[in-house]
Amino acid sequence: MLTLLDGFYRYYGLDSTVTSCDMLNHISLKKFIQLLALSIILNTLFSQLCVAQKISPVDRKKLNEKEDSLRQLASDIILDSLTASRMRSDSLFVKTLIRALQIKNSFYYPFDSVQGVSKLYSPDSTFRIFSWNISFDDYYSRQRGAIQLRTNDGSLKLVALRDCSEFTPDAIDSIRTKINWIGAVYYDIVKTSYNGKNYYTLIGFDNNSAMSNKKWIEVMTFDQKNEPVFGGQYFNYQQDSVKRTTQYRYSLEYKKEARAILKYDEDSKLIIVDHLISESDEPDNKWTYVPDGDYEAFKWQNGQWMHIDKLYNYKLEEGHAPVGDPLLDTKGNPNEKKLEEKSEQNKVRKN
Repeated sequence: MLTLLDGFYRYYGLDSTVTSCDMLNHISLKKFIQLLALSIILNTLFSQLCVAQKISPVDRKKLNEKEDSLRQLASDIILDSLTASRMRSDSLFVKTLIRALQIKNSFYYPFDSVQGVSKLYSPDSTFRIFSWNISFDDYYSRQRGAIQLRTNDGSLKLVALRDCSEFTPDAIDSIRTKINWIGAVYYDIVKTSYNGKNYYTLIGFDNNSAMSNKKWIEVMTFDQKNEPVFGGQYFNYQQDSVKRTTQYRYSLEYKKEARAILKYDEDSKLIIVDHLISESDEPDNKWTYVPDGDYEAFKWQNGQWMHIDKLYNYKLEEGHAPVGDPLLDTKGNPNEKKLEEKSEQNKVRKN
């Protein structure tokens, strides 16, 4: 590292012992900014190198070998045409994954080539969660999951999650633990806090049935024993025109062939959700639900996700509203620049 920095000093014609003031006297401001940017990049690379070096070369080789096996097994879980073969691959995948994670400092190994399995790190890197789906037939599937906690000594602390959603007709009114988890394949984690406590909101997909899919929002916390706790009174509908009771988790169920949005928007700090309606006027049958072009949302306030019934009626903070450049200015006069752009676009289309 010192050799690299000395190289930068020589590149800029500096002595490695000069002070910051001397540096500004020796080089232009532009070069100083370039040097600062390069230093930031070097620090980032150095941090990544430190993380990578937590895994010894011998252990990394072992993990590479395990990853090869996991990659093939994960593929078989999805692509094998026989149910018995998929189940066998799933069982072998779990055993192989546990053996891989028992290798010291495996927490820092990404398993990037293992496709079909979600491997999400929390925003603060205190844990990561593995989740995947196994389909038994067109009508029945379950999710697998496990949480790997980061440890100071690199040893394994793994929490296995048991999907009990098939035994739960209504999952929106209960706090759950690792033994009765509502399964999902997670694709995002949002970290929030309230009164000094951290909350991790998990957003995931559930291949629910032959007729419908589900997406879930699940708030997870850790108890005094550092065990995961799922759910709580986090989803508040008191701001809606029609009041509903507070829910412990949120579920979006919709027609199998439909595509429904449920995602966290980092800019607005909102969870954005497609508003659904029954395409056949059967509101009791969730498998008939499709997006209608409107959106709902959730905003984190005082330890709860507050429901916003209509997103575009909600006043976003300045700079967050999804509004393009107006054709008229604030006084009602034509926006000449915008009109010129529109004219040029029309010419291109005609040509």
